[in-house]
Amino acid sequence: MTDDVRNIVLGVVAAGISATIGWLARTYLWRRRLRRKQAFFGLPGNAECALVVNREAGRDGSVHRFDVFALLELSALVKDCGAHAQIVWHDTAQQGFGERTEFCVGGPVSNRRTAAHLKSMLPGVDITVDAEPGPDQGAFRIGSEHYPMEPGTAEYVLLARLTTGQEARPVFVFCGQRAITNQAATRYLARHHRKLARKHGSGTFCLLLKVVNSQAYGPDVVELVADVTRAAQAAPPAARTSHRASA
Repeated sequence: MTDDVRNIVLGVVAAGISATIGWLARTYLWRRRLRRKQAFFGLPGNAECALVVNREAGRDGSVHRFDVFALLELSALVKDCGAHAQIVWHDTAQQGFGERTEFCVGGPVSNRRTAAHLKSMLPGVDITVDAEPGPDQGAFRIGSEHYPMEPGTAEYVLLARLTTGQEARPVFVFCGQRAITNQAATRYLARHHRKLARKHGSGTFCLLLKVVNSQAYGPDVVELVADVTRAAQAAPPAARTSHRASA
């Protein structure tokens, strides 16, 4: 074998070894990212989860198109984790908390399941559910802060990951002032889940997001207003009762 042929053979072998090492490294990183994503969403391979669907008010059981878009965003996340999703109507979902991962779309008016989660896990959140139009319609009150809705200009949505322990599967809540804000929250979760996992791990968090100028930009321009976990979990102050005997 001449020196030239030997050099060529060695070069091919070296290139093959480098390519193999590169492939193994990429595979390892991909699997690590997948495991972290599955852990954050509580969706190991072939796991089952529930997409809890709300019903659009006044539309005889239909689902708002922006909520449908939100479900599509979530379905893509579930598929990426190698898991399977089951769509469940909010008024028929009767599973316990933490039995399987749950994605709950819609506010307390259109989704009873969301209302139950807010009451039991986020008692510091108060949402005006009055159907009559007015400046406070759909407004959020979290602790001492008030967040009114400006339709099409500035609208708010809560993105929460709720869990009762390390072994329990999480519940994700997308509770917006309008349907388009629910989609904005699911898109925010899809884009920032790695950052959220690094910051919050497998624990509970509740973020307040603002959707800016949705009439022009749709669900794409979203600002993080604050991490309101502590205020949302704090029980509201008990109403004072008088013990003074009536005359």
